[in-house]
Amino acid sequence: MSDSSLAASPAAAVPPAPPAAPAHRAAIAQGTAEFRRSNRALFFGGFSTFSLLYCIQPLFPALSHEFHLTPAQSSWSLSVSSGLLAISLVLLSAVSDRVGRKPLMVASMFCAAILGILSAFAQDYGQLLALRAMLGIALGGMPAVAMAYLGEEIEGPSLGLSMGLYIGGSAFGGMSGRLISSMLSDFLSWRWSLGMLGVVGLLAAVEFWRSLPASKHFVPTTRGWQALPHAVKQHFSDRGLPWLFCLAFLLMGCFVSLYNYIGYRLLAAPFSLRQSTVGLLAFLYLMGIFSSVWAGRLADRLGRRGVLWIMLVVMLAGIVLTLFDSLPLIVAGMALATFGFFASHSIASSWVGRRARAPQALASAFYLLFYYLGASLIGSISGMMWGFDGWTGVIAMLVLCMGSGLLIALKLRHLQPLGAREAAG
Repeated sequence: MSDSSLAASPAAAVPPAPPAAPAHRAAIAQGTAEFRRSNRALFFGGFSTFSLLYCIQPLFPALSHEFHLTPAQSSWSLSVSSGLLAISLVLLSAVSDRVGRKPLMVASMFCAAILGILSAFAQDYGQLLALRAMLGIALGGMPAVAMAYLGEEIEGPSLGLSMGLYIGGSAFGGMSGRLISSMLSDFLSWRWSLGMLGVVGLLAAVEFWRSLPASKHFVPTTRGWQALPHAVKQHFSDRGLPWLFCLAFLLMGCFVSLYNYIGYRLLAAPFSLRQSTVGLLAFLYLMGIFSSVWAGRLADRLGRRGVLWIMLVVMLAGIVLTLFDSLPLIVAGMALATFGFFASHSIASSWVGRRARAPQALASAFYLLFYYLGASLIGSISGMMWGFDGWTGVIAMLVLCMGSGLLIALKLRHLQPLGAREAAG
């Protein structure tokens, strides 16, 4: 029988059967090579993001001196980055729902590193602010998308650990960025600080691109931007997510403010420390690296509801300790606050990943939108409080914010889980 007769036969007229659905691919489990690769990649991603973002923070006194700025004006170099990062990550998380998680994260890391290098060549403060603004926009393609990637690809019982490792990488990046910029600015200049960290960011981007496994469970959306209003309404009508978003705003605002202005206090009398000595406070981020992973494991085992409020109390106690005019007590307070912040952030961010319904990337984006808006707004207002009443004014502001956060955490203790997935965490 010829091919033409086959085409004319009744059987040939029957439409072909639809292709079989792809076989289910198991989530990435702890102990596998993919688990190690994804955690290594996201550790580098967190490192690069937060070293580039926060390397400017210990340079505020140097910028104040060179460009004749007040502490509040100098803090704009961080506030403009974190504020635009907050906005861009919502938009870019929606883009990631169409183009995929890994491609957008890779592009984000390379662009941010290049902008970090260019910042070293700014001719005036206006140029520096413009470059820092673009850097904030570029970094928007990383944090929320990384959280969504982990929520989609990592099995439930291991999500707290993976999220903790990612946040640990963020803590290490924040520590390294602050430490390296403090040392280089003291012995060379702030320009060397920004340029060197931009180069480090490029190397981290290469390792991230090489190590991160491609998504297995990502399903691109075909609904487009018109689906965004419905998704926003869904997340904000949830009984728990808006409170977690508000908690992110307060947590990050307090933490950034603490590190924004502690340098001004310790550089002045009665402490009169060198910039490089003040920069050693960045080593306290090691507490955050430990606490984010430790708290993630603890929350996986005991539940987020019972652990979150305790970590907030630890952070609040550390903030209050910094009021004393004793350098050891100030360092101890900064250590406690750092420990409590990263533990709380690890728990709250993984809770969003467990509770959110699709599109999960948008829920993570809103958590981080509030997170970085807190850094920008509370960080700037705390600078005004410094001008009003020095360090006492800053701490009064932070205690008020942390008290509000503790009330939210206590309210969340009574939140009912949406289903077995969240109840398991």
